[in-house]
Amino acid sequence: MYEPIRTPSVHSPADDADFPHRSREEELDIQLAGHLAALLAVTDELGLAPAGDRIAEQVARLRGAPPARHAALTDAARASLHRRAHALAGRALVVAASRADTTAAILSAQRMDAHTEALAATAPSGHLVGAH
Repeated sequence: MYEPIRTPSVHSPADDADFPHRSREEELDIQLAGHLAALLAVTDELGLAPAGDRIAEQVARLRGAPPARHAALTDAARASLHRRAHALAGRALVVAASRADTTAAILSAQRMDAHTEALAATAPSGHLVGAH
């Protein structure tokens, strides 16, 4: 009744594909470098040069080349920049922990602490940071 299928399905996996594949470690390196580069941009915007230099070292280690440093400034409030940096450091911490990169994890945790302290210093007394 039916004619047999003579060509492979378009839904079958392409095991013999002719393109490079990345390992899980390489993907995590790329992801971690991206989070740290974004954190570097915010850190530079905040004018925190020593912290920026430490972050840049880690980005260079992961990418094999030094990162571009952030030169332009936005009109964002410092508290907003600290919140953004805290979130980026948290993302970097999660990826660093999953790839067992102790150096990047410690740096990310230190940056989270620094931005938490900065937010607490700018918050009006009697108010919790992040409370709604």
